[in-house]
Order: sequence, then structure tokens, then C-alpha cells
Amino acid sequence: MSFPPTARSVLKEVFGYTAFRGPQEDIVAHVAAGGDCLVLMPTGGGKSLCYQIPALLRPGTGIVVSPLIALMQDQVAALREAGVRAAFLNSSLPAQEAAAVERGLLAGEYDLLYVAPERLLTPRFLQQLERLRASAQLALFAIDEAHCVSQWGHDFRPEYMQLALLHERFPDVPRIALTATADRVTREEIVQRLGLTGARQFVASFDRPNIRYRIVEKANARAQLLAFLRAEHADEAGIVYCLSRRKVEETAAWLAEQGVTALAYHAGMAADTRNLHQTRFQREEGIVIVATIAFGMGIDKPDVRFVAHLDLPKSIEGYYQETGRAGRDGLPADAWMAYGLGDVVNQRRMIDASTAEQQFKRIAAAKLDALLGLCEASSCRRVRLLSYFDEASAPCGNCDVCLEPPQVWDGTEAARKALSCVYRTGQRFGAVHLVDVLLGKETERVQQWNHQELSTFGIGTELDEKAWRAVFRQLVAQGLLAVDHAGHGSLLLAGESRAVLAGGKTVQLRQMQAGRAKVASKRSMAAAVGLDAAAEQLWQRLRAWRAGVAKEHGVPAYVVFHDATLTELARTRPQSGAELGRVSGVGTRKLERYGEALLALLRD
Repeated sequence: MSFPPTARSVLKEVFGYTAFRGPQEDIVAHVAAGGDCLVLMPTGGGKSLCYQIPALLRPGTGIVVSPLIALMQDQVAALREAGVRAAFLNSSLPAQEAAAVERGLLAGEYDLLYVAPERLLTPRFLQQLERLRASAQLALFAIDEAHCVSQWGHDFRPEYMQLALLHERFPDVPRIALTATADRVTREEIVQRLGLTGARQFVASFDRPNIRYRIVEKANARAQLLAFLRAEHADEAGIVYCLSRRKVEETAAWLAEQGVTALAYHAGMAADTRNLHQTRFQREEGIVIVATIAFGMGIDKPDVRFVAHLDLPKSIEGYYQETGRAGRDGLPADAWMAYGLGDVVNQRRMIDASTAEQQFKRIAAAKLDALLGLCEASSCRRVRLLSYFDEASAPCGNCDVCLEPPQVWDGTEAARKALSCVYRTGQRFGAVHLVDVLLGKETERVQQWNHQELSTFGIGTELDEKAWRAVFRQLVAQGLLAVDHAGHGSLLLAGESRAVLAGGKTVQLRQMQAGRAKVASKRSMAAAVGLDAAAEQLWQRLRAWRAGVAKEHGVPAYVVFHDATLTELARTRPQSGAELGRVSGVGTRKLERYGEALLALLRD
């Protein structure tokens, strides 16, 4: 298939978009001209176009290194729907099909070939690439999810460490490395390990304004999650992240008992079951997947309406990457998390129990501390989140802190009591026991240690148990207390705690909110994006039509059209092929294939 020779014409004719976003156009021009680059762009920001369009503009085949089979399958299906000659090569293909793909590659039958890193690194495939280069038929190398090269991240893939050989063996072929998550340390590691020194770096805004961030104090996390789903995301697709496989299975089963279509996903499940659940999530409407972080990287599902965390992630990068799987289509979405001091204890215990080097543990602890700061923020969460990625911003008006600002109170006296209790009990106990001492509870454990005889016994009755838990959590977040990993979660004096006890430092604490933040719930996605009743009915008819087409073609519904495209169709109701072609997401191939059916629906 031949394409017009300009980036903008390819953007419109193939992908159906009339304008580039952010730095996309500069990136496309740079790579199409043969330059190397590193691209940092948020999930949903259009990273794929940054290598897909140059691959279509340059002679030969673009080779895309991708770590996940599901991502390859989705992207290839979407490209084929748009009329692009695309294929993938990974372990899911039987030997006969893989051999056919390799023959097609050498015969010049593909514009883009997605390949797993372990397959790319085989001598056989490298020899095939040499043959393509000899005939000037290697368009480019795209290294997707480039943060997998980082040893400090939870997505580390050892095979990515070897991808520097692309530069060594094919120095004249442009390379583009892409990621949605990389702080300064990870960025430097990507450059070093992939041999991208001197490559141009493009850093787009990390802001995802359509995502509403909310972090609530963990009480009964399951019940809190269910209330959130019923109030705001009934029958909508979403992801719930848990730390352990057991919790994943128990949470999915419990949600199913409550009437939520919930499926479990973790690396310990039978492969057939895991793949079935992932396929259902991608192809059916309204599925909630409950998962460990084994699920999600590269999942190309744009209509995920929420991401919820029942356990604290390991870092702001992890939190940002996981929450970024919501609202890739640009429509409203939620990032919701329940968080408590137990989460901090668990994460710090995991860091200490790790067999990694001390440098890794120090970095992991620092990353966790930054996340605690986000959780305990008394000012805009988005400002705090973006500042971690060196991006300045103004208060967003679309997070829980902006929508219902917490009150800040002088917690100096409470902090002194808490810190004194830690000291008097020998820095050997966790928050539960310390709160019992402060409240004067003569529990069996308090009596076992004779802590009812301490001067701090019963001195904290002005606050209740929930308030004291919040005090201890914030003192940890502020670095005034540390968690003793070897001491089973015991709290230790740290930082300037002695200055607080001596009266030389004051402490400001967040007033905990009573109940759920007063955030307006939404009736439906159509209502949330401002469709009136008639447009919403049309939107539902368009979705039903899309579901039928997707089933007929054996692809996820969003491969046919994104929700954002259907929303624009319902709002503008184009009445001719020319008007239809101006809608974002309707390219030439899709106009030819679906134009008549769409116009019939829109004129009805």
C-alpha cells in the first residue's frame, strides 16, 4: 500500500487525525530524517505514532521491540484495521506461522514488524536484519517500554540490557526509545544502557488532566472500593491493583459476589486462565480486572475508566504508570487509592528483605518516601506528582485535595506525645500498640510489657484511634519516625524528632476528612462528556454497532473506533462522507469500510 510522502497526510489518511499533539510532529520529522531519540510521553499521549509514521515514510520495514505479547497483538490488529501492513513475531506463534512471517519480512511485505526482545536477539533473526540492511530495507528500530532496561524499576527485563547491540551492528538505522515513565535517574540509565548518548531527547508533559486523583484513608478497603465502583463506575472497565496474588484472588471473588464482573490476573495463575481473563478484559465491555503489577504494561485499552489501588505501589513511577492506564482515550477517568500505615510497613519490610545491593535498597527507600509525600500532601496532588518528574504546574482543580482542601492543624503537641511514647516504649513497637498506650487501653499486650506504668499511658485521649493512626502515618511521611524493618514494623525516632521533643520544631498535620470526599459522581460516561439525552441514545447505538463489528472481525471494540470518536460522532452527527472524514479517528480506510453503515446510523 502506498502512502503520501508527508507526515501530516499519513496522519490523516491512515490514522484519521488532523493534527499532531505536543512534540509528535518534531519527533516524527527527526526519526524520519534518520535521527536517534529518546521519547518520554505519558500513556495515551500518542507514543506509537512517533515511530509508526516514520516507518511508513521511510523505505523498508520498521522493527518494533515490544515486551508483551498482548501489546503486539492489539497494535497489529489496530494497524491492519487502518490498512497498514503489520505483523508480529513472538512465542505465541506456531513454528510454521513464525516461519511465514520471517519469509514475509525478507520479501518486503510489512511496513511494521513487532518482535519480542528475546526473539530479536537470536542469531537467526539478527542475520535476517543484516540481509534487510544490505538491501536498504530497514526503516528504523523502535524500542517500546524502554524503562524495562532499568534495574531500579519493577518492569526490569534482562533482555533489554542487550539492545545496545542494535547501535553497534546497525549504526546507520535510526533508533527511537519510548517510555511513559522515567524519572531523571531512570532516564540516564536508559541513555547509557541503550547507547543513546548524543540522541535527542523529547520530554512531553506528564500531565493527564482527564484523570482525577483520589487517595483515601484505608478503613475497610474492600467496602470503600465497592462504594466507589457503585457510585461512579457501575458496568465500566477498570483495573484494581493488589500487592499479593492471594489478595488478588480473594478481592476478585468478593467483588464477583457483590455483582461486579471481576476477574483475577497474576503471574501464578495457569497461563490459559490468565490469557482468557486478559482477552475478556480487552474485548468485552465493563470487565473489572483485579491484578498484581504483572498486568497492565503496554495494555492498549483506551476505555479503562478507573484504576484503583488497594495496596501502596512501590514508587511514584509505579503509581504514575499504573494510574496512567486509565483514560487513554482522553475522556474522564479516576485514579483511586486506599492507603494506610500498614502499607508503609509492608513496603519497607519488602525493601529490607530484598537480596538486592544496598544502593538499590537506598534508592527504593527514597522512591517510597517520595510516594508517601504524595499520599500525605495537603496541597494539589497533581502539582506534587508532576514536580517529581521536574515539571512545574498550577493546582489542577481535579484531585481530592483541590476539590475538598484538607484543613491543616498545629500537631506539635500530638507529635510530642507520639514521639515520646515511641521513646518510652523502647522503640520496639508498631503503631497499633503505641495507640493503645496513648489511649490508656489496658490490653493484654500493654499489661504484658507493664506499659500501663509509663508516663505516656493515657495521655492521648483527646484524639481517637483513627486520628492517632493518621498522626503516626504523617510522622513517618515527614521523616520524624522510621520503620524498623528488622523489628517487624517497629517505629523508631528519626530525623528531627528530638528537636520536636525538645520544643525546637513545630509540626503541621493534615486534618483527616470525615468520610468520603465530596466529589460529584457521574451518571454515565456519555453524561460526563456533556452529551444530551438524544446524543447519549445515539452514542449507545454506535457502541452496540461497534460491538457487533468487533465481534465479526475478532478484535477488541476500541480497535474499530475509540470511545472518543464515537462521542464526537454522537455530538456532531455528520451527514455526509466528507463531514464524517473530518471526525478525529476516522481515516481513509475506515471511512471506506464503515462510512455507509455509520451514516445510516447517524441519519436515523
